[in-house]
Amino acid sequence: EKPSPEETSSRLASVVFYCFRQQSLASLDDYLDEYPDVNDRVFGKFMRWLVEREDVYGMKLPGGFQLIGQHVGLSDYEKWVTLYSGRNPAELLRLKQPITKRSYARVGLIGNPSDGFHGKTISMSIGNFWADVTIKASNKLILVPHPLNDPTEFGSLADLHGISRKEGYLGGLRLLQATCKKFYQYCSEHGIALAKRNFRLEYDTNIPRQVGLAGSSAIVVATLRCLMEFFDLSDADMPKATQPNFVLSVELDELFITAGLQDRVIQIYEGLVYMDFSKALMDQQQHGLYENLDVTEMPQFWLAYQNDPSDSGKIHSDVKLRWAKHDEDVVAGMKTFAEYTDQAKDAILQKDWMMLAELMDKNFALRRSLYGDPALGTANLHMIEIARRHGSAVKFPGSGGAVFGLCPDQTSLDSLRTELQLEGYVFSLIVPYTALSPAQRQSSDSFAVLVSTPSSMSSSPCASCSASAGGSSPRAQPRADVDPAAALLSSSAFLDVGDEGGGAGGPAGAGCEVKSDIEASSDTT
Repeated sequence: EKPSPEETSSRLASVVFYCFRQQSLASLDDYLDEYPDVNDRVFGKFMRWLVEREDVYGMKLPGGFQLIGQHVGLSDYEKWVTLYSGRNPAELLRLKQPITKRSYARVGLIGNPSDGFHGKTISMSIGNFWADVTIKASNKLILVPHPLNDPTEFGSLADLHGISRKEGYLGGLRLLQATCKKFYQYCSEHGIALAKRNFRLEYDTNIPRQVGLAGSSAIVVATLRCLMEFFDLSDADMPKATQPNFVLSVELDELFITAGLQDRVIQIYEGLVYMDFSKALMDQQQHGLYENLDVTEMPQFWLAYQNDPSDSGKIHSDVKLRWAKHDEDVVAGMKTFAEYTDQAKDAILQKDWMMLAELMDKNFALRRSLYGDPALGTANLHMIEIARRHGSAVKFPGSGGAVFGLCPDQTSLDSLRTELQLEGYVFSLIVPYTALSPAQRQSSDSFAVLVSTPSSMSSSPCASCSASAGGSSPRAQPRADVDPAAALLSSSAFLDVGDEGGGAGGPAGAGCEVKSDIEASSDTT
């Protein structure tokens, strides 16, 4: 209860008071009989004795508690009063500032969908798409509907029909609410008392819906980060390795979204992550083995997805039921997915991209044999066929609605892009994302638009392109102060549209024959 300074590494936490159940009080007589010395008859020593005999729980309380005593003088007390009385200007300013957290979409590089079946996977964060959540102190707790994803007003009945048909009825507001509910429950169960502080919570996202890019979990992850910072929680309160479990519980337990751990792990750890979900590990430590790999030298991947996809949750078919019944084909298949993942990890470490491409094709072939064509969907298989005609390795990045691939012959990318776009699919070159330090993140907040220059573009760019490129090259170069994760390979470029105040319709947009990698207007926000 009152350890001497040399016994602890910190003097910032202590027991404030004890709460006993009625049945625990009966043990007082046993303790008093065992320790007749009056110096031993103190609550601190009684608690030390009790924890060896019964379950004892601690609760972390916000704020502080201070008494002037043997080791605390008046000056210490005055410092404490200044800190916790609410008169600290820096603390007041911090509480008033909005907090915004971002979580990125991902592609399952190899091994998926074995993450839900004690398999192994490798997943990669992509900088093309993300979800932002913002939290700010307010008098009442307010969850703000998104104007596009959670509409409550429509131009007409036909408008309502069109939006409902394409977007469905399940926007992101339910994700915010479920995360808040589960967060409060977690803190209650883990002895974390939250400060009585209300907030306003809102979100925005450009992740295409229902195409298997982990858009739902991205909103949940960003919301969790906001709540943890707002209530001064750290990884010590919710360990990083268990945060994916929390996110999955929000979707599975509260919203009944069919999912595995892979998406939540990559969005918590970010970058390129190898994951082992073997049963022995999960049983022993309640989470898998997660290892970050170097993402900086990965080859150029591409992504294509449907404009009007079906619900990605339907793609899981009856495999889960067959797994539960110990179906030999499914059990053997999940083991093979894990083997592909280990081989892919070796290929990445050795930069053997031909081997990686071969494993991607094998991964899809195995998935197709287990799930069957009807479950995979006609449009998805059509994108696969187009990619293979152009010699590209290709597979699903998630549960369906999108495909991504790796062209061993990078010169075939343009023809692949053209055919996919002519068939009505959205095409984009993938930008691998790796977590930045706060200083790097702040310096990369420039307003920029990703574009891809057609090969037929004139060698004399407009003035804006020349200015962005810093010379007369027909291809604009990535700006040095822009997030390095956003520097596309191949024919990609950055055009700054914010510095001159011209916006998207300003000088950079006038007379430029450029094609956005991300076609939908909401995706280029």
